[in-house]
Amino acid sequence: MSSDQGGTAGIPAVELTGIEPANVGRTGVGRTSAPPPADGSADGSAPASGAARAPGPGAPGAAVPGGPDRDSANPDSGVPAGGSAGVDARTDGAAGRLVRGCRPTAGAAVRGLVRACHPEPTAAVTVLVAALAAASGQTAAGCAAVAVAVAAGQASVGWSNDLLDLPRDAAAGRTDKPLVAGVPGPRTARLATGAALVVCVAASLAFGPAAGAAHLAGVAAAWAYNAGLKRTVWSWLPYAVGFGLLPAFVALGLPGRPAPPVWALAAGALLGAGAHVTNVLPDIEADLAAGVRGLPQRLGRRRCLLLAPVPLLGAAAVLVLGPPGPPGAAGWAALAVTGAAAVATVVPGAVRARGRVPFLATIAMAAASVVLLLLRGHALA
Repeated sequence: MSSDQGGTAGIPAVELTGIEPANVGRTGVGRTSAPPPADGSADGSAPASGAARAPGPGAPGAAVPGGPDRDSANPDSGVPAGGSAGVDARTDGAAGRLVRGCRPTAGAAVRGLVRACHPEPTAAVTVLVAALAAASGQTAAGCAAVAVAVAAGQASVGWSNDLLDLPRDAAAGRTDKPLVAGVPGPRTARLATGAALVVCVAASLAFGPAAGAAHLAGVAAAWAYNAGLKRTVWSWLPYAVGFGLLPAFVALGLPGRPAPPVWALAAGALLGAGAHVTNVLPDIEADLAAGVRGLPQRLGRRRCLLLAPVPLLGAAAVLVLGPPGPPGAAGWAALAVTGAAAVATVVPGAVRARGRVPFLATIAMAAASVVLLLLRGHALA
C-alpha cells in the first residue's frame, strides 16, 4: 500500500548488478543503435551521481505507459506496455530493476518473486494454519501438506495482487514493487501464479473434496479482493470468508472428516475482519491517494481505530466461551489481554494520535486471538 520512495524521478543512478546481457547491440524495437543519451554520456551508461535523469513513472514530464515504443524483443522485460515510457531504461538488478535489452539473472528473478508474493503475511498465515492443524491432532505429514496448500494459495494471492495492480503501480512510480521495477517480469510472475494455483488445488484436494473446497473458496475470496472488492465497501468480506474457512479446512482434513464447529468459523471470520481493518490502518491516506476506497478507507483513520478492536474482541470472546468445557486460566488471561488492548485504543488521546500505539494495540489483540485459537485447536476434532 504505502512505500518508501527513493532516488530522483523514481529511479536513482546505480551500479548494474544481477542482470546479464540479452540482444546485445539492440535498443528498442528494430533498432541496432540508439541516439546519444540525454545525459551526454557516450555509451549510454548511467550518469554520474547527481546527474539529471529522464523522469520516472509518475514524475512531471514522464510519458504515459501504453505508448508505441514497447520492447517486443524482450516480452518478459518487466516493462509495462509502453516500454521506456513506463519504466526508466537504466536500472539495478539487485534492487529489482531492469536494463533495457537485458534480462534478470535467475537469482534476481527468484528474489523478486519472493518479494512480490508478500512474504510476511504469506508466512504468517501458513505458520498459523499449520500450527492449528498440529493442535487439532493432524499428523506431521498432514501438517506439512497443509502448509504446502496454504503457502501456495497465499503466494498466488500475493502475485495476483501485484499483477492486477501493475498498471496503477507503474503510473504511480511504485519502483519499490518488484514487477514495476522489472524483476521478475510479468510473464514470469504469471507463470509462477499459475504453478502456485496448481499446487494449491492439488494439495488442498488431497484432504478430500470438502476440505479442498473450503480452502479453495477462501483462496477465491482473496482473489476477488485483489480483483476489485478491495475498492468497495465490501472489502472486509473476503477477509472474513478467507479466515473463517481456514478452521473448516483444518477440521475437514482430519481423520473422520469432522464438521467444523460454528464457534471456530465465527471466530475466524471475526479475526479476518479485524485483521483487514488493522492491516490498512497505517496506510489509509496513501490508499486514498491511490484510489483504493475500501470500507476502512471510507471510514477514515479515527473511526477505524474505534472499529478495529470490536471484531478482535468478539473473536477472543467466542474463542474463550464458545468451545465446550471451562475456558481455563490461559483463556481468561488471553481475554483480559485483549480487553486491555481494546481499551488502549480508545482512551482519550489514543484515537487522535497518529503514532503506532493504537495500531500496536490492535496487533496485540489479534495475536491474543491467534493464541486462543491454537489453544482451542484440539476442540476441532
